[in-house]
Amino acid sequence: MVVLRRVVLLAAGVLLAVSTAVAVASPAKLKKAVAIVAPSLPQPPPLPAEAEPGPPPRIYLFRGALGPIFSTGMDRLAERLTEAGFKADAYEFTICRLVAQRAISTYREQPAPIVLMGHSMGGLCSIIFAEMLAEEKIPVSLVITIDPAHATGNVPLNVERFINIYLSDSVLGGGDVIAEPGYRGHYASFDLKQNKRVTHINIEKSEDIHRQIVDMVAQLPRVPAQAQGDPVPLRYLVPGDTLVELWDSGVKLPMRAGDTLERIATQYHVPVWSLAQANGLSEGTPLAAAQDVIIPRHLLPAMPAQAAEAKPRPAR
Repeated sequence: MVVLRRVVLLAAGVLLAVSTAVAVASPAKLKKAVAIVAPSLPQPPPLPAEAEPGPPPRIYLFRGALGPIFSTGMDRLAERLTEAGFKADAYEFTICRLVAQRAISTYREQPAPIVLMGHSMGGLCSIIFAEMLAEEKIPVSLVITIDPAHATGNVPLNVERFINIYLSDSVLGGGDVIAEPGYRGHYASFDLKQNKRVTHINIEKSEDIHRQIVDMVAQLPRVPAQAQGDPVPLRYLVPGDTLVELWDSGVKLPMRAGDTLERIATQYHVPVWSLAQANGLSEGTPLAAAQDVIIPRHLLPAMPAQAAEAKPRPAR
């Protein structure tokens, strides 16, 4: 009887294994697909796998001197971030170190991404804040300085993404912030001195910049700190009649025969001037096959419009 029972169990196991194999294999045949990508386009590095969403970032904003009068844009930005569902508070730059100490204690109790933003002296404060976190081995997901003071220090190595929006000819701000040697994060600098409508006391009030910052913060929980491929620092003198587009770094992509800056600009939805400045080229310069061109990007590697819109089609 024991032998018979073992035979029955063995047969049942074989049947179960066969039926499972058929069930797994059959759908795979039905799901074969091909992605259609224009063959003439330079291909970006593969996108990193989307990370599981982590805890929402904690956002610390700092006003400049006489902040309640001259840095009200930081309060409005804090309101917009709060409306988007984030914890965002605006502080006076004078209590920068106190707020940083509290942030360190909070992070130790419950780690979460940290975002720092500051206008004028508040920009200087954001860098001091990041330096204090660096001493405690705490990463900073994003730092945005808006026309920071000239005395602002360098971007420390624990900052994953840094953006500076400033006026190089500003007396009250004008901080051209650079990164510490060996910095490997994402870096972008935007000098708006050619835009005569922008001053030190209204640069932090741009609704368009606020919208882009809110969108960027909303993406942070799902984006790896380092997108695939080494990020290339960007430094721009923004044309006077141009709205600021907050790229966070660049990526190098090889060109193919016949490519031009105009064509690449259309494919990647970036202005020609941004490609020309990033690559030290005039706008009409022809490109050689296999020549690397730096293309500005938002958080993730640059992707041609055609590739982004291409969808898999079932095999016939």
